Amino acid sequence: MPLFRFALCLPFFFLGSCPIDAAETKGKLSLTQESDGITVNIDGKLFTRYLVKSGPRPVLWPVIGPTGEPMTRAYPIGSGPVDEDRDHVHHRSVWLGYEGVNEVDFWIEPKSGEKTFPTGEQRHREFVRTDCDGETATIITKNDWLDPDGKKVCEDERTWQFGTDGDQRWLDCRFVLTASEGELRLADSKEGFFAVRVAHSMNVDSKLGGRIVNSRGLTDGAAWAQPAEWVDYQGPVADEKVGIAVFTHPESLNYPAAWHVRTYGLFAGNPLAKIAFIDDAPDVRERPLRMTLAPGESLLLHYRIVLHRGDEKDAKIAEKYANYIKK
Repeated sequence: MPLFRFALCLPFFFLGSCPIDAAETKGKLSLTQESDGITVNIDGKLFTRYLVKSGPRPVLWPVIGPTGEPMTRAYPIGSGPVDEDRDHVHHRSVWLGYEGVNEVDFWIEPKSGEKTFPTGEQRHREFVRTDCDGETATIITKNDWLDPDGKKVCEDERTWQFGTDGDQRWLDCRFVLTASEGELRLADSKEGFFAVRVAHSMNVDSKLGGRIVNSRGLTDGAAWAQPAEWVDYQGPVADEKVGIAVFTHPESLNYPAAWHVRTYGLFAGNPLAKIAFIDDAPDVRERPLRMTLAPGESLLLHYRIVLHRGDEKDAKIAEKYANYIKK
């Protein structure tokens, strides 16, 4: 199984605002810092926010699509529609996490209910780089993964890039998890890894027109646990059909990996589950380890979220993906 190492050789930038001149063309990005994180704007209007802490982890919320409406679920971070589902408190808009990292659960939260492993925390340590050139915005962070006693288990570095492509918006995440504290044991679990919880009206179970389709042509429940280069989750938001496509980059671990994508709205790329994706799989504690990293070794995940109008054909998702992997 391939392991990946990653070294960041970039200068440090002090965070500031990247202002927009009113005379400039539309589609200009800017970053501003607040006490709880960083706001990403397009033409001075909110695109998304990087929150350094929501529950036990950093998240992106809200995520505003090309129609000007939020495309991820508000609960449990903020207030959403009155009919919004309030299940799975750990499903926080856009996040990363995994069940079973040195026998600690970084997916479930303490108040989520029954757990297999004790629950940990991903604690934001620092901003490594934050800048924008108007066309793209970049946020790079370091985060420590702590067990329930506050002992460090491992660390990660996340490179977020944000941009817009005509009538579409994208968020790119290059995620490096490093065994910084010694050997790192990763369980075989369906619970992970790069995750989105779509807006309530978009999910298939709401029966408002929601649909899942992947690059292999599988739809709705048939897409669960199946490998794919990309998956698109589409449905109505404020009476307009929109979609969230997630692309996997070929450099990502176990490409093209399977997806933990559910008809109730969860949408997660998972490169580590295998036995967990089989019906009647044994408890995670009874499965063999899926991967072990030696001290200092890393794994690499690389995903892109594309927010678009219409369905996957209207948005030319297959074509967009082909262009994405050429870069």
